[in-house]
Amino acid sequence: MSQSATTQDELKTLVAQAALKYVIPGEYLGVGTGSTVNKFIDALAVSGIAIKGAVSSSLGSTGRMKSLGIPVVDLSLVERLSVYIDGADEIDPRGCMIKGGGAALTREKIVAAQADRFVCIADASKRVEVLGAFALPVEVIPMAAPEIVRRFKAMGADASLRSVNGQTLLTDNGQYLLDVKGLQIKDALRFENTVSQWPGVVTVGVFAHQRAHVCLLGTPQGVQTIVYEATAMP
Repeated sequence: MSQSATTQDELKTLVAQAALKYVIPGEYLGVGTGSTVNKFIDALAVSGIAIKGAVSSSLGSTGRMKSLGIPVVDLSLVERLSVYIDGADEIDPRGCMIKGGGAALTREKIVAAQADRFVCIADASKRVEVLGAFALPVEVIPMAAPEIVRRFKAMGADASLRSVNGQTLLTDNGQYLLDVKGLQIKDALRFENTVSQWPGVVTVGVFAHQRAHVCLLGTPQGVQTIVYEATAMP
């Protein structure tokens, strides 16, 4: 891949290939969801790296890995993962992220929490100073959706149910997904803690507790590696 890659697709391919060096042979690997992760799965399948097994965050990633001969195991059978590799819709200067554009945020957060290290793979357009330009996904229990919409409205934000082809989207967990616009999330940890406590919220797509340890950022000049401080969030 040329270091003068400029298209978003080329940048995704660059970071997907760069992520292979974080895969530890003979150990369990966590794998996320999305278009950039799909490129990582494809690269892993032909890399020759022998892993003990992969834990997937979505049915889509599970199917892709199985079709390419990558062994997939259930998280309940694994005590720890050496690394979790996933994309992000946004990532801020502290490694906090907005995730869930692919509707897999709950399983992504569960798998990420069991990994020693989170490696985020993204193109340069995903790097922001303040989270919130991308619509924030929030997975909710259906009966709670109207009240959660009202709560976000009281914050000055607009929440709407995600739909596909005119039908309300159901997540892999059988729940609804709200997309929230009009937010500026300057204190990601506080925001995540607050919204997570609202009755009916399954998962909010702010990843502050499970923030990235490393981000491989695809730029026209090549892959930029950003390592975030290991200290706990205040």
